[in-house]
Amino acid sequence: MSMASRTDTRSPALHVGDSHDVIRVHGARVNNLKDVSVEIPKRRLTVFTGVSGSGKSSLVFGTIAAESQRLINETYSAFVQGFMPTLARPEVDVLEGLTTAILVDQQRMGSDARSTVGTATDANAMLRILFSRLGRPHVGSPQAFSFNVASISGAGAVTFERGGETVKERRSFSVTGGMCPRCEGRGTVTDIDLAELYDESKSLNQGAITVPGYTGGGWNSRLYSASGFVDPDKPISKYTKKERHDFLHHEPVRMKIAGINMTYEGLIPRIGKSMLSKDVDAMQPHVRAFVERAVTFTTCPDCGGTRLAEAARSSKIKGISIADACAMQISDLAEWVRGVDEPSVAPLLTALQRSLDSFAEIGLGYLSLDRPSGTLSGGEAQRVKMIGHLGSSLTDVTYVFDEPTTGLHPHDIQRMNDLLLRLRDKGNTVLVVEHKPEAIAIADHVVDLGPGAGPAGGTVCFEGTVEGLRASGTITGRHLDDRAGLKETVRTPAGTLEIRGATTHNLRDVDVDIPLGVLAVVTGVAGSGKSSLVHGSIPARAGVVSVDQGAIRGSRRSNPATYTGLLDPIRKAFAKANGVKAALFSANSEGACPNCNGTGVIYTDLAMMAGVATICEVCDGKRFQASVLDYHLGGRDISEVLAMSVTEAEEFFGAGEARTPAAHAILGRLADVGLGYLSLGQPLTTLSGGERQRLKLATHMAAHGDVYVLDEPTTGLHLADVELLLGLLDRLVDSGKSVIVIAHHQAVMAHADWIIDLGPGAGHDGGRIVFEGTPADLVAARSTLTGEYLAAYVGT
Repeated sequence: MSMASRTDTRSPALHVGDSHDVIRVHGARVNNLKDVSVEIPKRRLTVFTGVSGSGKSSLVFGTIAAESQRLINETYSAFVQGFMPTLARPEVDVLEGLTTAILVDQQRMGSDARSTVGTATDANAMLRILFSRLGRPHVGSPQAFSFNVASISGAGAVTFERGGETVKERRSFSVTGGMCPRCEGRGTVTDIDLAELYDESKSLNQGAITVPGYTGGGWNSRLYSASGFVDPDKPISKYTKKERHDFLHHEPVRMKIAGINMTYEGLIPRIGKSMLSKDVDAMQPHVRAFVERAVTFTTCPDCGGTRLAEAARSSKIKGISIADACAMQISDLAEWVRGVDEPSVAPLLTALQRSLDSFAEIGLGYLSLDRPSGTLSGGEAQRVKMIGHLGSSLTDVTYVFDEPTTGLHPHDIQRMNDLLLRLRDKGNTVLVVEHKPEAIAIADHVVDLGPGAGPAGGTVCFEGTVEGLRASGTITGRHLDDRAGLKETVRTPAGTLEIRGATTHNLRDVDVDIPLGVLAVVTGVAGSGKSSLVHGSIPARAGVVSVDQGAIRGSRRSNPATYTGLLDPIRKAFAKANGVKAALFSANSEGACPNCNGTGVIYTDLAMMAGVATICEVCDGKRFQASVLDYHLGGRDISEVLAMSVTEAEEFFGAGEARTPAAHAILGRLADVGLGYLSLGQPLTTLSGGERQRLKLATHMAAHGDVYVLDEPTTGLHLADVELLLGLLDRLVDSGKSVIVIAHHQAVMAHADWIIDLGPGAGHDGGRIVFEGTPADLVAARSTLTGEYLAAYVGT
């Protein structure tokens, strides 16, 4: 049987599978989006622009990425979904053409005291395997090199059924871990000042314990007073040796206290578990103040801060222990691994080499694997998350980035651009929320949202090419080519802040005089030592107000009014005007609607399915009892005031019956940082990163200080808002303050009175002062990377 063959000369029709080349969004209404409809090309790099608060994150993260993740989660069984975060379907009419979304956001990495750069990536796991195979002397399996695994052993009799008979056998077990037994893998030991824990002249019933959370007769204090181990009416100073031991050091024991089964243990181990196991920066302010006052952290004398047991430190490869390897700069560690030639572990060495090279490629070669992850900046954390994706073989994936240029020197932005283009060229869809013109310039497609922020935003102002954006007349298009010029005259310093012999992290015995009474800007590539110099060397004395990049934490009950302290004078003004208690005007206190407990919505948990939030029928979402809303100030009730924008409220509390100077002053600071559109009662969880940064800045402006230290205040700011920030900095300096700014933005550098440039590179290639002087001198000399890029920026 023969088969005829023929050649079809007609071009084949487009396969239906190739027609899905766009992500189509229709009718998106998440947060402030107003029925937004867009078509985003796949396998292209799309940049989303617009002023802070215009709706970029709501569209990209809250709509596209959120729905992609929700649909992927639904492919798992109900049992597995029960262990996963539940995601509600975003408010959108149509979402078509979605692919698997991988989010690379700016959320800080876990600040657990045990988390390091190595444990947050695969690098530590691979190093542990390497040392368990090649290390000499051999000390055990990979967990013998893990500072999170303790060495334990035990023995005893076990009883079980075998062949219808009850058999008793003796069994023993042992686990060899790498945890230092002295510091339990934390690298530091604590010394507690007992005088800060209790007042020994008082008894427990008189409130002797002074630890936060253990005062006022709550369960924590009743645990000790009702335990029976000590006499609650006897002053602590008169305790016997046994009573003092039971009070401070007793091992955990289950017992019934006040009719409730509880675990009793000594005060010191209990505080250790509840407070000292957490990262200091992650604590609430009053708890952090207590810990800093009562506890001294010192490097563990047994392990030297390496967190590892002696056996783990004794096993070496080519004279290097795993502790030495983790302490190396990653770029140096990559060279060391390259020199390990052992065919038996070749695949492992290849994978480890690729992971370490990715750190260097992404500009993080200056880090070390033992660096605590809680100390990374937002930009560094984001790039660490990118490590795993760089060598991935996945294609047709949607990568979603939130301002990937954050914390990057202009020199490093080009490298980041190259990485984004590489991901795109592998056949992936890359979505980027960005403000920097250098990053916008590489886009294949631009979606500009606005025209304003908050209620004034939420619409698509432009879709198209970068050139089209430039000619569009939108606020982003108009400011895309903005360039701040060098100042013709600079201010004269009123004094100097002397720093001598600074050696924090990679600083090399740095001596520098920071001028006071002017705008001083500290520059340099990422990892050159800027934060080490400014935060590590300027004493946290009275008069120094430091605004770092620490995240603003807040629940759905928190809002700008509660975070800034604005609600206090407002509540007092309402109470005074109506002759009632101020607590009535708090949705978290006596005034809360009893049905929704002051949240305004009723949350229904549906186990592994997304929970449902419905507007409270009793208060109609206003959060307060109906009786509270009968009280007015200036013709408005408390819910109407919280619904006001900052601009409206500033006018409302500035004059007339509602005039409240304390509230007006806070509102003025919020308006100064460009948050005039923000609603006073808007939940903090709905604010963008840029809005949170400025909210924090506005709060710190209230502090009475002579020296303001700002760490990259342009983070999350639109090009148009940078000018507003420069005006704010000028006002601070003109009012007699000294302002020291760590900055990568060339507009801030150009506007400075004095520049201190660190470098020339990162890590051990940095840590030196490479330039001190005016911006004009830096541009004229062009002797550093910063000078070259600033000269190109100002067009000289």
